Amino acid sequence: MSTVFFVLRQTSTYSIPLLVVALGGMFSERSGVVNIALEGIMVFGAFTSILFINAVQDTMSGQLLLLLAILIAGISGILISLLHAYAAINMKANQVISGTAVNMLTPAVAVYVARMLQDVQQINFNNTFRIPSVPLLGKIPVLGDIFFKDAYITTYLGILILIISTIVMYKTRFGLRLRACGEHPHAADSVGINVYKIRYAGVAISGFLAGIGGLIFVIPTTTNFNATVAGYGFLALAVLIFGQWKPLRILYASLFFGLMKTIASTYSSIPFLLDLGIPSNFFKMVPFVATLVVLAFTSKKSQGPKASGIPYDKSLR
Repeated sequence: MSTVFFVLRQTSTYSIPLLVVALGGMFSERSGVVNIALEGIMVFGAFTSILFINAVQDTMSGQLLLLLAILIAGISGILISLLHAYAAINMKANQVISGTAVNMLTPAVAVYVARMLQDVQQINFNNTFRIPSVPLLGKIPVLGDIFFKDAYITTYLGILILIISTIVMYKTRFGLRLRACGEHPHAADSVGINVYKIRYAGVAISGFLAGIGGLIFVIPTTTNFNATVAGYGFLALAVLIFGQWKPLRILYASLFFGLMKTIASTYSSIPFLLDLGIPSNFFKMVPFVATLVVLAFTSKKSQGPKASGIPYDKSLR
């Protein structure tokens, strides 16, 4: 039973960053802007926030420090995503190329700045953020062992972001306008909606969530940052497509890919898998093989926003 609890906790750990980043991608693509820059935005958000933690951890620790780092990661994500937004919306550049440029830029910036500040590119930090047991809730049978022991507040933040994203997307005027701009931008413009502003807002929200996602991927899994998030931004794109650009489906896809990542990363701690005697490289391939298989069987049925990836030109209305 302890192994089951371990697998479920690890699945939660790996699923939450995927969920948050994929939800960010949803806001951008629902507005009409393809955002394959999620990987680069995650790197930048993680870099700035981990650098902040490294700088102040001698005077501050615990959950307050983590919350401040989350805020910094989100703001950093917005700032870097605006480069993609400007190129895609104002300059009407190819959105795939623009996103690729951000993916190439941010790791280079992270490495350069880290080496300039401390002579090495790896940024170390003290993990003072793990909660051994949440008061009261940690004593709940079964659920307490899974969700409220050896936990991070980032897990609960991810669930909160899911709830807020669902409400914003389907229960608010902004959500309706966002979806309209991603489906029929000319029709939205004809009734007075500023398509450019809505798309900027969608990309900014995407950057905010992807920046946070970068930090919450790093915090539970390591105590240093080396200018990479291990391809998690690209995996989040697969989650977004598999989840059909809808919050609840994205949650299910995140849990599936989180389980695949758990198998890849912690197979040596799972007796059943270890006893199989399968080479370690096989387990490390599991998330990416699963991505290919899932997308191969679901891509024909995938229906993204109709205007996603198409630059909007008001003069052609």
